[in-house]
Amino acid sequence: MTGTLESVLAGLRGAGEETRLRLLALCARGELTVSDVTRILGQSQPRVSRHLKVMEEAGLLERFREGAWVLYRFAYDGPGAALARAIVPLLDPDDPVLALDLQRLAALRAERDAEAAAYFSRNAEEWDRIRTLHVDDAEVERRLLALLPPESAGELLDVGTGTGRMLALYGPHVERAIGIDRSREMLAVARMNLDRAGLANCMVRQGDMYQLPVPDAAVDSLIVHQVLHFAERPAEALAEAARVLRPGGRLVVVDFAPHALEELREAHSHRRLGFADKEVFDWCAAAGLTPRRVEHLPGSPLTVTLWLADKPADRSESAPPPLPTAVAEETTP
Repeated sequence: MTGTLESVLAGLRGAGEETRLRLLALCARGELTVSDVTRILGQSQPRVSRHLKVMEEAGLLERFREGAWVLYRFAYDGPGAALARAIVPLLDPDDPVLALDLQRLAALRAERDAEAAAYFSRNAEEWDRIRTLHVDDAEVERRLLALLPPESAGELLDVGTGTGRMLALYGPHVERAIGIDRSREMLAVARMNLDRAGLANCMVRQGDMYQLPVPDAAVDSLIVHQVLHFAERPAEALAEAARVLRPGGRLVVVDFAPHALEELREAHSHRRLGFADKEVFDWCAAAGLTPRRVEHLPGSPLTVTLWLADKPADRSESAPPPLPTAVAEETTP
């Protein structure tokens, strides 16, 4: 991407200092909080914050808030982003100063990994038990990839990303993928998994399914994977998903068909014991989406269902009634 003389000069000024070059080298490797950076660089928080502010204003980095945390990462687009990506390969990772920074970054990530792994270990037993009640995850993912092929997914949003599994599944193939989750502990697990996979085009953000931190018509594809049964207001969650989809964009919901396992409500905070096809597609149609396909994957005793809908390319088109004949004919028993 090219920029005006003024924007390129602003970027060069923003990067033209030793500490800022060190910051570029670090942020090229993932998202960091201000406290992370102060620990790695051994500099005061006010000094680090001043440098980060200059770099953000120059378009080299972008800033976002996650609860009480403020994190920084490479800017995604614009002349500053292109300049930052051009500068980093010029920095020798064996330079003594940079090598020490990267060593400290590795130690910091190792600590995070240990904390995230401990959280996952504490909760994995219950998640694994629920998995035994339905069809194998590998089969679900195979059918998901068939419904939403990665090569055509474009920019992807995963609502309720959890451990980031959907990002890991689609990340190697899509332009960019963002995962949203309310739990900071789960986001820590997801970041650990994305770091291990080297998926620099994937990121996670803290957010709510009813108020996604994403502009209108911003993504090409959206996945709601095993999340809707936790929702108090599932229709509102799907309406919010429709808001952020671009015209022509696709939504896939993966969840359980109706069942009677009250223990999931009592012990695992499931608000809904599955969903009927018509119910989900009624919500999609009310949000301006067109129902396209539904597939059922029977398990014992839980059946996993995948619902596919899209946003009309021409918003003046009215959505057809939910569960039209064509959809019913495509349904897998």
